[in-house]
Amino acid sequence: MNTTNNKAARQPKPLTELTLLNRFLFNEVMEQPENLRVLLEIILGKEILLKYLPETERETRTSPIHRFIKLDVWAMDEEDTVYDAEVQQKNTQNLPKRSRYYQGMIDSKLSKPGVVDFNELNDIFIIIITPFDLFGQDRYLYTFQMQCEEVPGLHLQDGAARIFINTHGKNPEDISDDLLELLHLIEHTNDHDTTYHNKNLQKISERVREIQNNAEVSVKYMQAWEERVLDRQEAREEGRKQLLSELIQKKLEKGLTMDQIADALEIDASRVKELIREMETSG
Repeated sequence: MNTTNNKAARQPKPLTELTLLNRFLFNEVMEQPENLRVLLEIILGKEILLKYLPETERETRTSPIHRFIKLDVWAMDEEDTVYDAEVQQKNTQNLPKRSRYYQGMIDSKLSKPGVVDFNELNDIFIIIITPFDLFGQDRYLYTFQMQCEEVPGLHLQDGAARIFINTHGKNPEDISDDLLELLHLIEHTNDHDTTYHNKNLQKISERVREIQNNAEVSVKYMQAWEERVLDRQEAREEGRKQLLSELIQKKLEKGLTMDQIADALEIDASRVKELIREMETSG
């Protein structure tokens, strides 16, 4: 076994090699309101004035015991429209339903206590930027809003839109030059020979280089990577523990003793006893 290669494989990609499709770098850049404003205005084709500072890694949950989500970049404009901008490098085959879940979670936090008029619910845009074509239509932009199947052109007007962006689209004639430049910057962030006609994008490109060469940000990046590794390890441990508890439960139902279960599962009897105690407490 080549332990050197295995160790190298566990190391993160250098900060200077990241593109804006990387969640960490995207968040670092979009924390600056001006950068996020430019991104949203180019994608949506309208002027946007942000009401609050953007929030990155915004944790949203409905209760302490339910699953939570972390939004890449959350923002609200002066008209109280909510924006969630996400980057996704790999096709996890669940993005449409994940975006639906995100919308529901965001909506659940927008309703103020005592407000009974659902028309008070904020408009919302969920934007997911990917380097792959989720729908196979060779388009850069896919915008989804609820509408009636029986009556073409009849929109539900519920104030929600989900936008999926494919940086590998093949219909440049249907989008703005600014959006083409933005998508090039997102995917080819380290192509430093590129000069952007949009001055705001040129500023973002220069800001990216500053961030990538900042020692403090580099330390923050390594810390974030280490935390994700620990989170994954904890999740795997929790999964193994859950599986072990289920196996023990099945063997208890078959009438096996604690020692017999330990022998069958090839673990220490004290571990079996500990898990049985936890099951009895939680049950």
